[in-house]
Amino acid sequence: MKYKKTATDLEAVAIKWWPKALEEQVALLSPIPKLIETQEKFISILKLSGDQPTQILNVLEASDLHPQLFLKHLAVLSDYGGEPIKRLGREFESVFPIDPKTKRRSLDFTVGQKSHRYEFRALPVKGLSNTKLKIDGAAIVNEVKLDDLTRDMIMLLAFGGLSTKADEASLERCDLGALLGNADEIDRYIKQRYIHVSRITTGAGANSLGQIDQVYVADYLRNKLPPTYEVKSNGKVLLKSYDSPQGMPFDVVVKRNEKIVGVEVSFQVTSNSVIERKAAMAEGRKTHMGREGHFVDYVLDGAGNFSRWSAINTICQSSDCTVAYSDTELDTLVDFIQGQLDDSIR
Repeated sequence: MKYKKTATDLEAVAIKWWPKALEEQVALLSPIPKLIETQEKFISILKLSGDQPTQILNVLEASDLHPQLFLKHLAVLSDYGGEPIKRLGREFESVFPIDPKTKRRSLDFTVGQKSHRYEFRALPVKGLSNTKLKIDGAAIVNEVKLDDLTRDMIMLLAFGGLSTKADEASLERCDLGALLGNADEIDRYIKQRYIHVSRITTGAGANSLGQIDQVYVADYLRNKLPPTYEVKSNGKVLLKSYDSPQGMPFDVVVKRNEKIVGVEVSFQVTSNSVIERKAAMAEGRKTHMGREGHFVDYVLDGAGNFSRWSAINTICQSSDCTVAYSDTELDTLVDFIQGQLDDSIR
């Protein structure tokens, strides 16, 4: 079981979400993995807020979800970020003029049959942008306190589409607040919306995210294995029975003398076809490598991959060693590689 895991064995030791050491690198490429990871916390805050709009801010402040992550959820779900936020900043004073009675700027909106008013605390500000809001790149994984600017933007992105100014600031889709008080509808809408969002936003970054996970594994093996082992990322293995003069490609190739271990790596937080492609090639890889005394190992993890149970199961059946992505599991991979390639320790 240590090396030849079943799909059930593998899931029992999987970490499912990107490790802390790689969070910032992943966030620079795509915020979606972190948003999927914190989706349940985001939904929980909305549900606990009942039907009171400003209660969202109180519940958020009492939770352990970073305010910038909550705001990023709203920006992604309403498709309001980047240029729309900059435009809002430039036009804010004309869209939300000062009330001559209160001397404040406010957002007036309706949820159900009730009218509400939220008075802005920080807006307008100069240079409003994703960067200023700390919802750009790696900033979303950094812990910060809920400030007045973030409060203002949360209210705008949750209720702006229900306001009298929706069309003036292109806020029409910022209407998630309309679901407050309806727990089932909140669940359904957000989960369906994220399925759609992840499909259209993660495809382009899948290769880059894949490079992060395989480079991490390659570096880990280099650091743990003796210098007599050659570790190559994006390597190829020349095989007599494999019909390609370039050789069979692997995410990582480990070689010592004439013995070789080919390692395939996949960490997917959202479900996509990468794991299916690896599964389709798994039996062939094992057959070709085995004929010449070589080995095929897999590092598999991520919540998305475990939604493709059949693919995971196929890979486990066609692998000499299958491990998850934690350091403990990668140490098991190191142990297997040394056990097979180093005659002196047998």
